[in-house]
Amino acid sequence: MSFGSPQYLLALLVVPAVILVYVVHYRRRSRVAARFASPSLLPNVVDREPGRRRHVPPAILLIALTALLVGLARPKAQISVPREDATIMIAIDTSRSMAADDVRPSRMEAAKAGIREFLAEAPDSYRVGLVSFASDARLVAPPTRDRELVDQALDELRTGEGTALGDAIAKAVEVGQAVNAASTATGEEPTPTTILLVSDGKDDGSLVSPQEASGQARERNVPVFTVGMGTPDGVVEVPLAGGYTARVEVPADPTTLRRVAGETGGRFFSSPTLEQLQAVYSDLQSRLGREDESHEVTVAFAAGGAIMLLLGGALSASWFRRLP
Repeated sequence: MSFGSPQYLLALLVVPAVILVYVVHYRRRSRVAARFASPSLLPNVVDREPGRRRHVPPAILLIALTALLVGLARPKAQISVPREDATIMIAIDTSRSMAADDVRPSRMEAAKAGIREFLAEAPDSYRVGLVSFASDARLVAPPTRDRELVDQALDELRTGEGTALGDAIAKAVEVGQAVNAASTATGEEPTPTTILLVSDGKDDGSLVSPQEASGQARERNVPVFTVGMGTPDGVVEVPLAGGYTARVEVPADPTTLRRVAGETGGRFFSSPTLEQLQAVYSDLQSRLGREDESHEVTVAFAAGGAIMLLLGGALSASWFRRLP
């Protein structure tokens, strides 16, 4: 929580002073009462002592005072609200290992299906761009609100050699920042950029290391959410000369993906099955669909303080037939 006028928080020094005055007054009243009557005779005069209940109304009033004083400082809270606009850059791994079928029907096809499901639920106001990466990173669909264009780009993806993961992050950051620059040039508000990186392994052949690319994303406040495709048992068949094929083990390696997400403020999701992949995109959709905004909550503190004042006065009048 932050405050628009934090200097008014000094007024809270009144609270311990009021507590001290109350304690001194209570003890003094007890001593004065003891001068006129023996404590042992009080049960014959008073049906029932209020006991600790006598302190409840003053305590409530003290809470009310605290709330009202905090309200003077114009408190602000981070509130999650629906996001109206955003640029989402999807970077999908098209390396040869994505052809493994440990995630049915294959890592690549499962990734495409999950992305399509994600896009179907994303607000129409979101711009979505698509970067594919194998031996290099390529922009195959610029950020657009045209979902059909992105869907067609997904259809045309083919697997290749290498895993230029770092280059893909750098390319996605570059494109997202270009969209913001174009929006600013036309007088529009820049939109937040988020990267969704779908891959099954570590970097292989990037010109920009994943660590360097993560630093670029972090400097520009671009979180990278990563989805790790596959299991440790992935295998692909590689064609050889003479019509033969070789079975090559391609175990999923989430280490780099975890690190990238952690360094950029995103989150890593593991998806060894298609069913879990659908849950991953559902969770991710809920995270990207909202953003935190700072809102002044002075009215809430004032209303809470007023309610506590009324409650304290009502309890005192009901229990003791007097106001505290």
